[in-house]
Amino acid sequence: MRKRASVVFAVLMVLAAVAPAVAASDGPAAVDGDRDVVQQRADPDSDTIGWEGGYWHDDEIDVDQSDGLSDEELDAYISRAMARVEYVRQAEFESDVPVEILSREEFQSQRNQNVTPNASYDAWNDQVWEALFIIGEDREANEALRSASGQTTAGFYAPGDDRIRIITDSPNSPTIDNATLVHELTHALQDQQGDLGEQITRTETQDAGLATDGVVEGEANYVETRYTQRCGVEWQCVETPSDGPSGTQEPPNLGILLTLLQPYSDGPVYIDWLRQQGGWAAVNDAFENPPESTEQVIHLTDEEPVPIEYENRARNGWQTFPDQGESGSDTVGEASMYVMFWYQARTAGAQTINPRTVVQTTSPLDMYNYDAAPSAGWGNDRVFPYYKGSVSDGQYGYVWVTEWDTERDAAQFHNAYRAILDAHDARSQGDNTYVIPSGEYADAFRIDRQGTRVTIVNAPTAEQLSGIRPQATDGGTSGGDESDDASGSDGESRGTTAAAGGESDGGSTGLEAPGFGPLTAALALIAAIAAVAVARRLD
Repeated sequence: MRKRASVVFAVLMVLAAVAPAVAASDGPAAVDGDRDVVQQRADPDSDTIGWEGGYWHDDEIDVDQSDGLSDEELDAYISRAMARVEYVRQAEFESDVPVEILSREEFQSQRNQNVTPNASYDAWNDQVWEALFIIGEDREANEALRSASGQTTAGFYAPGDDRIRIITDSPNSPTIDNATLVHELTHALQDQQGDLGEQITRTETQDAGLATDGVVEGEANYVETRYTQRCGVEWQCVETPSDGPSGTQEPPNLGILLTLLQPYSDGPVYIDWLRQQGGWAAVNDAFENPPESTEQVIHLTDEEPVPIEYENRARNGWQTFPDQGESGSDTVGEASMYVMFWYQARTAGAQTINPRTVVQTTSPLDMYNYDAAPSAGWGNDRVFPYYKGSVSDGQYGYVWVTEWDTERDAAQFHNAYRAILDAHDARSQGDNTYVIPSGEYADAFRIDRQGTRVTIVNAPTAEQLSGIRPQATDGGTSGGDESDDASGSDGESRGTTAAAGGESDGGSTGLEAPGFGPLTAALALIAAIAAVAVARRLD
């Protein structure tokens, strides 16, 4: 069975732009020319928290990255960084963490060599991202994910071989950003204290994967932030030369990027909330038993998703992908729904949410805001991709069942979704049916809203909608289109997640695709685009 982190290899990427910029030390520095370590304290009698490889967390080291790192500088740099991670995290490394330098060409070659073709998974995954109006029919989802996540990779920790790899355009004179090193060392500590590989590979849906990463990446960013806050104040930190972007590349898909960023953004706030409740022990518990949904991370809650059961009623040759996701379905969750509304407001001018909400946060630990009326009140969702004919070259559609806390929440989602269709010049065909005539999302859509349930059916043409999901009037099961779809909800209480059953051989939606690295320029781009979009609306 191939799970969530199976694409290429299981990795954890650093987002170096999450924390404040690391300042160079204003304190005393060594003046000799051979860059010896300046130590303030003697070594302890035994290994202790805050000391590693001969260096205390507050030792000063004379490391100059302007001409690249020598082997001796790299050893000192890594050892002191390990001591600092221990000091902030209050946990002990059990063994050394090897750090390797890879050229960008080597990294890209390894990624390409490790891609395992899976036509069924690719077709299934394409429909999930198309349902979110983030990746259209003109591009394959996995290729778009790899491109967006891999353009500016700085490094990653691979649980499979217990080492950090730093990606550089100058392997003969490498440099390492402080935040990158600390972030990846935190992942190494997570792996030594627990089974990181198991944690990041056991989820089967996009939402569960992002929620788990809310703990994994949230902790790494939290430690990284606490570290950088001490730079230039309590600690001397190694200055990293600023290099401009190399070469010219196609700008990343900001919808993918903002989805990938959610654990890095909301995760540190979630970790801080856990620490306030029960210290690092509460964080350890969350690592072993991660939140089930991004809703829990966004809203700092323990609410569990409402169960959604589903009966496949397709006909005329339409069928699901039973070996993908959870019994053929994926759950995209509140975070991805927010991105859908933001991205369509940004790219298509959809009247969904104000794009500026993405930068309106309430915590200094938070980069971006993923809370908006059309996606808040999420109770659960399941996307069931369908195909007809060949898996790899057939016709495709989907059924997206969404459950909301209240009827008002369902109405807000319904109205915002309609706004997306309007932005793509969808034409009404009657009976809650709409057709987008052209473009990358050209398809037919039927929207059924009953109480707290909103169900979206998608097909290539309006006539084919009833083949994927018949209505009662089409000869489908009696009792209405959605009466037999779920266990229901009273709009207030929450139940446990439904057991979906089935094993996946294709993973979830590709969020694990390696390459998610420091994206300073892209982060600034998101903020700038949000501001520009608001300015245009006000003009």
